[in-house]
Amino acid sequence: MKAVILILLAAAVFRSEAQTDRQGIYFKGEPHLSPPLPQFEAVRDRLPAPIYDEDPKFVMAYWKAWELAFRHFHQPTPGNKFIAQFIDAAFNDNIFLWDTAFMTMFCNVANGIVPGIHSLDNFYGKQHEDGEISREINRTTGIDFAPWINKERKPLFSRWGFNTGPGPVTIQYTGREIPEPPPALTLDALDHPVLAWAELESFSFTGDTLRLRTVREPLVRYYQALKKYLRQGNGLYVTDWASMDNSPRNPFLSGGGTSVDISSEMVMFARQLAVIDGVTGMGDPHRWEREADSLAAQVNRYMWDPDRRFYYDCSHAGERIPVKTIAAFWPLLGGVASKDQAAALEAELRNPRTFGRTHPVPSCSADEPGYISWGGYWRGAVWPSTNTMVIRGLQRYGYADLAHEIAMKHVHAVAEICATTGTIWENYAPDSVAAGRHVNGEPVVRDMVGWSGIGPILYFLEFGVGLKPDAVRNTLRWEIRSSARCGCERYRFNGHVISLVAIPIPGGKRVNIKVNTDGPFTLAVTHEGTTRSESIPKGTVEMEFP
Repeated sequence: MKAVILILLAAAVFRSEAQTDRQGIYFKGEPHLSPPLPQFEAVRDRLPAPIYDEDPKFVMAYWKAWELAFRHFHQPTPGNKFIAQFIDAAFNDNIFLWDTAFMTMFCNVANGIVPGIHSLDNFYGKQHEDGEISREINRTTGIDFAPWINKERKPLFSRWGFNTGPGPVTIQYTGREIPEPPPALTLDALDHPVLAWAELESFSFTGDTLRLRTVREPLVRYYQALKKYLRQGNGLYVTDWASMDNSPRNPFLSGGGTSVDISSEMVMFARQLAVIDGVTGMGDPHRWEREADSLAAQVNRYMWDPDRRFYYDCSHAGERIPVKTIAAFWPLLGGVASKDQAAALEAELRNPRTFGRTHPVPSCSADEPGYISWGGYWRGAVWPSTNTMVIRGLQRYGYADLAHEIAMKHVHAVAEICATTGTIWENYAPDSVAAGRHVNGEPVVRDMVGWSGIGPILYFLEFGVGLKPDAVRNTLRWEIRSSARCGCERYRFNGHVISLVAIPIPGGKRVNIKVNTDGPFTLAVTHEGTTRSESIPKGTVEMEFP
């Protein structure tokens, strides 16, 4: 009994020492706590229901992904003091920041029915006074994952290091002063600033300007904290093992190397803050664009290799490291690459010797010595998160066909594997249609929805069925590529619930389109190279196209 009391006292002391600063003071949003949590069978008839006669396995995988997602919705508790119902990463006992950001992207299609974008409120609610947000928070206690707390109050360090041996490893700044005071968290906690991206993806479905006004200050404070602690003297940003767990690049980054992914994500972050300020009128968009352009210039100066025509991370000494990874494609999404650089990256994505594999896109180039054909986690596995980055980056630079191809290859692989194994997996093999495996051959996490729902749900609706919302313009874009009946019942965007179906007309390249909506919107249809916009009134409309 005495030992138990001592353990409890020690835990209380650790908690008070670990997190004494004020948390969540910048987020002013309303709590989203209303029980009960949605149950799959109870709300299935309200969820968007895809129609896709071309391959029924896609529809089966879609519903399986939702079934699994519903198992991982959670209600806040007095113990964790979270402020919103949330979807969980389905990985362990913690919630993960970048996993959650990607999960909100497929939850957007069922906005108002399932916990989605408000899942991020729990991270804003745990934001430290200096702006830091931990990438991992214990789901039961609501406390930052203990190893990521800088309880020593030392200058920035990585507790688990760079896969070069046991940590901790202190970050050596070159060309700048050591930031003071020390960060509340370790480097392991500070990676992948994708919150603003998730917010704008949600905004495209909802047009909710009030939401952007609410999250602006937490986002700005988060950006400023990362800039304070992660920026090296050359203006680029450091990372450790945590951005790609066992990537062969990690040892080269030890002690203060800079990565093309985190640096480009910070460019993206600044550009997205510019968009948010433009929409809300709360700040100066030009300030953020200037920051983005300045950092983008540094990424291109130090990380672009003009001979190999590829982006590379940099060691602490400033040398480009000799490892090709998927991190090199973040400059597309961040708007860092020139047209010529983007063309080189697009060609690399098509190259079967590097990234254009059976199931694209591997997390490590196939011609690297550390590449593993069955995945091996970040030594080759195909991840929904990084695939989404590649797809959105290609779209930004006008490579719509390749974005579509990568997305549909992913949807196809997920559907085929779901049909044979009965479930969705954490990641996938690049060189076969199979679930991913660890380096030692052990299977990765099954029933992983989690961010793995993004392929069978979001990609399927956007690239298979072809629906892309623009809530600000009250426009739904529909690119019909399927040669069979396709559409979606109960599709949701901008407050509307819409059912629409396209049926091929025999003997030609025309389709019959039927739409039912509870409110007016603009439907922009593309089919067989022709695009036409129609104003759709409330009610039912039927038309032939083109």
